[in-house]
Amino acid sequence: MIWQLHQLQDLCIQVTSGGTPPTSRPEYYGGDIPWLRTQEVNFNTIRDTELKITEDGLTNSAAKWIPENSVIVAMYGNSAGRVAVNQIPLTTNQACCNLIVDGAKADYRFIYYKLLLDYDVLHQMAKGAAQNNLNAGQIKTYSIRAPLVTQQERIADILSAYDDLIENNRRRMVLLEEAARQLYREWFVRLRFPGHEHTRITNGVPEGWERGYVDNFYNTASGGTPSRKTPDHFTGDIPWVKTQELSNGFIIDTQEKITEDALANSSAKLFPERTVLIALYGATVGELGILALPAATNQACCSVFPKDPRSHYIHAFLFFRENKAKLVSLSAGAAQKNISQQIVRGFEMVMPSKPLMEAYVDSLSMAFEQWLNLQRSNEKLHAARDLLLPRLMSGVISV
Repeated sequence: MIWQLHQLQDLCIQVTSGGTPPTSRPEYYGGDIPWLRTQEVNFNTIRDTELKITEDGLTNSAAKWIPENSVIVAMYGNSAGRVAVNQIPLTTNQACCNLIVDGAKADYRFIYYKLLLDYDVLHQMAKGAAQNNLNAGQIKTYSIRAPLVTQQERIADILSAYDDLIENNRRRMVLLEEAARQLYREWFVRLRFPGHEHTRITNGVPEGWERGYVDNFYNTASGGTPSRKTPDHFTGDIPWVKTQELSNGFIIDTQEKITEDALANSSAKLFPERTVLIALYGATVGELGILALPAATNQACCSVFPKDPRSHYIHAFLFFRENKAKLVSLSAGAAQKNISQQIVRGFEMVMPSKPLMEAYVDSLSMAFEQWLNLQRSNEKLHAARDLLLPRLMSGVISV
């Protein structure tokens, strides 16, 4: 297999960035044109965007249409070097560098996987600038080794098979969560729970339910960070969760692990599996996680676990998921949004009767176990793909 060195610009029809319609013109937003920002670029496939712009927003900015199956590279800040592929035509902001790949010269999936493999190199290239930014010139002239297009396609087919399975599992997890949230709203927001027709409502609370605060029904605690002046603290096997690892799902493993000594000599605590975690600080404030294994956390996580015989992790997770916006609205801090353990404890909550809670948990336990199994499956698929990735992209494994 012959591999040749190419600059990215030589494999593309065009390399371009986007633009941002003036935020002072609200009429430029809320349209139906997908508009991508760098925080959505995260080694993923883009099928939709969080924000949409109007035709006027497109016309009056540097934003431009990017065809599907382009490779998008984030250029600014902490996201610099992350890549994605868009499966829909879309527009982007100026922090995205968009590679419109020439299909006669390269397979866009091969380019994506190569840049995914080279993330550390690209991210390091961004360091040293005022704001840790890449620029389009660096990306255009970035060199990669690639075989013939037919061989690129075979390599991409192998890696894509893993990603297709991962995406299928991800969609199933989304459906499971949405079904659980809909049931929560039906029973505990709209109050259309089994037997509601025969239940008296007093001051907005069904008979047998109790109005109070989170602290009445759940225990809360925060964690801590062992001193990094002692590097050995981070050489253990106790999972240690940071807020950036909270993504509204189960936490199966952690990026860092600490020792028993680190646990004993810091404010970190070991929490049991099925503890619900809430991010208290910064960009992830209000994000949730469910421990799938015993773990410690840093001080930016608030741990929530049962106190009342009626309480349960499924109820806690869905309660905070449903009330995220209201909880975050109580945050303080000019530089970044922060909430506190005290705010979580003092947040109003209505606890259903024990029989109803048991029926609710019974209805959802299997769905949450399926969700956990799918997430574990995805972890294994990711690991298998990442094991193959450098071998296929270097030609060590011939195809």
